[in-house]
Amino acid sequence: MSASAMAKPVVVTRAEGSDGPLSRELRGMGLSVLSWPAVRVAEADLTALTAALAGVESFGWIVFASRHAVAAVVERLPAAPRGVRIAAVGQATAQVLRQRGWPVHLVPEEASAAALLAAFAAQWTPGDGGVRILYPASSRALPTIAAGLTQLGAQVTQVEAYRTEGAGLDVSACRTWIARGAIGAVTFASPSAVSELAEALGEEDFQRLLSDAAAVAIGRTTARELAARGHAVTVAESATLHGLALTTLRVLQARV
Repeated sequence: MSASAMAKPVVVTRAEGSDGPLSRELRGMGLSVLSWPAVRVAEADLTALTAALAGVESFGWIVFASRHAVAAVVERLPAAPRGVRIAAVGQATAQVLRQRGWPVHLVPEEASAAALLAAFAAQWTPGDGGVRILYPASSRALPTIAAGLTQLGAQVTQVEAYRTEGAGLDVSACRTWIARGAIGAVTFASPSAVSELAEALGEEDFQRLLSDAAAVAIGRTTARELAARGHAVTVAESATLHGLALTTLRVLQARV
């Protein structure tokens, strides 16, 4: 990679500090990083989650779609409940569960809601009709997982485990970088990061940003949000932070 390409920083839009895991991955690959957190994770009203966990052994499955949901549940339920199977949307979420000592019984090859539903459907039997599934989720969770499981015949209890909301950006500083055309790539780890960054910057500056910089998404759901806004996007080779960082590096190398 040329010195000029190396000098263009990568924007991290996920909710992490300037020394967060994705930023560390990128810096470890020799890239400079700008932290533009478009979203932040906030504590939710956990009344419904607490009530569901009090009777957790009545569920056949718990489905986790993010590490934040894992954190909210494990904080209140340190040990995995007996007789309850655990599903994770992808390997990154599964890894967090295993690190906390929880078993994981179902993980799709691709980290996406569609792949998770296909994995459930592949092992579903007629006797599974009516099985109760607990789905602790973000306040902004798309209906895909709950609706898909319901269509399979499950009784889904979706409860809010955490809130996802816009973060306060220094928009003036962001616009200065955009006006200079000085951004190499922008990484997105969730659809909400796309929508919140677009709202914070305004459509004109968001369009200008991604007309100059490469957009890299952690998975297909996030990529669809960018594509719906008319932007070319590269999907990470694996739906992990390491995969997102490695793909960003390769995209920048290809642009030299």
